[in-house]
Amino acid sequence: MDIRLDGRSALITGGSTGLGLAMAKEFAASGAEVAIVGRRPDVLERARQEIAAVASGRVHAVAADVAAAEGTDLAFRSTVAAFGKVDILVNNAGKAQVGRFEDITDEIWQADFDLKLFAAVRLARHALPAMKERGWGRIINVLATGAKAPRPGTAPTAVSRAAGLALTKVLAGEGAPHNVLVNALLVGMIDSDQWVRRHAEIRADGTDDVSYDQFLTRMAAGIPLGRVGRAEEFAAIACFLASDAGGYITGTGINVDGGVSPVV
Repeated sequence: MDIRLDGRSALITGGSTGLGLAMAKEFAASGAEVAIVGRRPDVLERARQEIAAVASGRVHAVAADVAAAEGTDLAFRSTVAAFGKVDILVNNAGKAQVGRFEDITDEIWQADFDLKLFAAVRLARHALPAMKERGWGRIINVLATGAKAPRPGTAPTAVSRAAGLALTKVLAGEGAPHNVLVNALLVGMIDSDQWVRRHAEIRADGTDDVSYDQFLTRMAAGIPLGRVGRAEEFAAIACFLASDAGGYITGTGINVDGGVSPVV
C-alpha cells in the first residue's frame, strides 16, 4: 500500500525532535506540506533542513511555546499564512512529568495540563471549524499508554493523558459527520530523544555506566516483542491515520507499545 498525503498540509507540535520529527519526515516524504512547532529556533532550523531533504512540498518552522494561548495562536496563524490551511493537526508537544502524588504542587499540575491538554484544546478549536467546512480533516493526539492504564507514581502525566483520550473521543464524535477523523496514538517504549537524554542523565550522575544499547535492552525487558520501538514505526502509523487509507478509523486510541499495555 502506497500511503500518500499529496495536497495536504500538516501542523505538528513538538516537531523538531523525537517522534514529532519522525512524523514530520514521514508526512513530508509522503507528499504533505509540513509545519513543525517548537521552542528552540536553532533546533527547529536543523529539523527543518532534515525534513526538507526528504520533502517534495514546502516545510515551515514556527518558534512558539504551545503551553501558552499566545503560542498556539502563533503556531496556527503562521501555518495558515504559509500553506493556506491545516488539514492535519498532530498534537505531540509534551514530556513525561511524574512523581509522588503528595510532592506534586498546583504549579506542576497546571504546567502539565497547559502543555499536554490545553495546547491540544486550543489548536483543535482553531483547526476544527475549517476542517468541517472543507469536509476533510485529521487530528492525531499523541498520548501515552498510561492514559488507559495509569500506574502509581505517574501523575500528573497519566492524568493529563487520560484527559487527552477523553478529548479525542469528544472531538471524534463532533467531527465524524464532517469527515474529520480524530484518533490518539498511545506511546510505549520507543527509542527517541527523551530516552537519549535519560541515558545521559544516568551516566552523568554516576548511578550507572551502561552503554545506550545496554540501556535500551534493559528497557525492553518487560516488552512482549522483546525490543523497544523505532520512531519510524510510530511515524508510519501516524501517516496511515492521516491519509485517506485510514478513512474509517476515528475515536480510537491505538497502543504503539510492543504489546506491553495491559489494556487494549
